[in-house]
Amino acid sequence: MDLKDKRALITGGTSGMGIATALTMAEKGASVIITGRDETRGASTVEKIRAGGHDAQFIAADFSEMSEVGRVADAAGEIDVLVNLAGFAALAPTADTDEAAFDGLFQINVKAPFFLVAALAPKIAARGGGSIINVSTMVASYGQPGMAAYGASRAAIELLTKAWAAEYGPQNIRVNAVAPGPTLTPALEPRLEMAKEFAKTIPLRRVAEVHELSDVITFLATPAAGYINGAIIPVDGGRLAI
Repeated sequence: MDLKDKRALITGGTSGMGIATALTMAEKGASVIITGRDETRGASTVEKIRAGGHDAQFIAADFSEMSEVGRVADAAGEIDVLVNLAGFAALAPTADTDEAAFDGLFQINVKAPFFLVAALAPKIAARGGGSIINVSTMVASYGQPGMAAYGASRAAIELLTKAWAAEYGPQNIRVNAVAPGPTLTPALEPRLEMAKEFAKTIPLRRVAEVHELSDVITFLATPAAGYINGAIIPVDGGRLAI
């Protein structure tokens, strides 16, 4: 579980799971680079990481614009670990999902990480290999009303995970994904009571703590997960098991 002397880029690293992942990776020795749209939150996250004696950098970016993807890849420089955590969740019945919301989901959840990997995987390979971790969702694996477009965008990143594992494995780059269940993050707060009700259908009967996700993401980046490649790890309290 050591990331000493490693450089990790974490997209969407300014809130919730992103902050937790950045902090956890920094505690394991990584120099972390985080992206996000809000410069104030970015500066605050960097300050938290540096307060613990760790190295951190913030790159402001909005992946709804494709030009931002190339700029982030250039600004990040050489890296060993990429965490594709930035995401967009537009939840609505199919008939109420307009084209703009659909396009936004696939732009941020699929197109941006696709071209970020295309730009950064060669850099990771040039440093001797490393790890790419994508963040999906449990609803990429089963049908859920009101989540058709969102679930489809995450199912796409899970297929890309497997394709990239095959494509980049020979270059010593492991590519895996984490599929969370409901997790206590600021984004969940407006729907917390609904999430708690849903959690009653999960074998562990509770919502996840954010560190339970960041710990798994970090594990996948370390040598301890050195023979895990192309896996979709459910961190959902057992929901997909039933």
